[in-house]
Amino acid sequence: MRHFLSLLDFTGDELRALIAHAIGVKTGLQQGRPHQPLTGKLLAMIFEKSSTRTRVSFEAGMHQLGGHAMFLSPRDSHLGRGEPIEDSARVISSMVDGILIRTFGHDRITTLAEHSRVPVINGLSDLLHPCQLLADMMTWFELRGDIDGATVAWIGDGNNMCHSYINAAIRFGFSLRIACPAGHSPDASLLASGGERVQLSASPAEAATAADLVVTDVWASMGQEDEQQQRSEIFSEFQVNREIMAHANRDALFMHCLPAHRGEEVTAEVLDGPRSVVWQEAENRLHAQKALLEILLSDSGVV
Repeated sequence: MRHFLSLLDFTGDELRALIAHAIGVKTGLQQGRPHQPLTGKLLAMIFEKSSTRTRVSFEAGMHQLGGHAMFLSPRDSHLGRGEPIEDSARVISSMVDGILIRTFGHDRITTLAEHSRVPVINGLSDLLHPCQLLADMMTWFELRGDIDGATVAWIGDGNNMCHSYINAAIRFGFSLRIACPAGHSPDASLLASGGERVQLSASPAEAATAADLVVTDVWASMGQEDEQQQRSEIFSEFQVNREIMAHANRDALFMHCLPAHRGEEVTAEVLDGPRSVVWQEAENRLHAQKALLEILLSDSGVV
């Protein structure tokens, strides 16, 4: 049994194999070939943070793989009524084949995994968002081949997505330049873990210069809604727009995990433009996570 709490839980070769399998299963689905290795398997989905893409992609993915997904929210379970997560882990994992959790503090995910009998998947925490990176990397591989040696620019908040891009740079071998406002840089220990592959840039333009991929995220993440106005002022110079994209390579791609706020972190011109691959990226949440589920929940345990 293994968990997927971070990209670093898998080796670079394992992640590449996962992505290759996801692309193959996606092609098969488009050609009408069923693939149901998880018949009879049950995934419990704990959502302490709401979601569109995470819920739809995991629920649809389990259905397509022949299994079933069970949605649990704090309003409908004892998770929201004070039961220790250790106790919930012991009970839930005795009845299902895997657990997905989308929550706030990353410690809730690690505690759940420590007391679970079955694989635990990080559907998002305040620290990391590894499932989104599977989709991002899959999208790049579909369009450009291996990302090893490429240059990626992260522009905006040093948040959970930025942290997972640091982990991706470690595992996939690309260079990552990060441009954040003062006081909003990524976690220092995570930044240091990237070594020479990860650098802080002085400005968005510097980060984007000769980049092959430009990525951003909302300025105020879930739980930071009260800071929206203040963050809009702080991040105003960190918008991805035509001028920023002009610094990147001519064939550079643009990604965003969505939902996006046009006119804030990215202009509509970029988000809806020809270099944006956000819709393919969003769809690939389904396919990349199906490959992950198959690895973790199938009887063979391998792709």
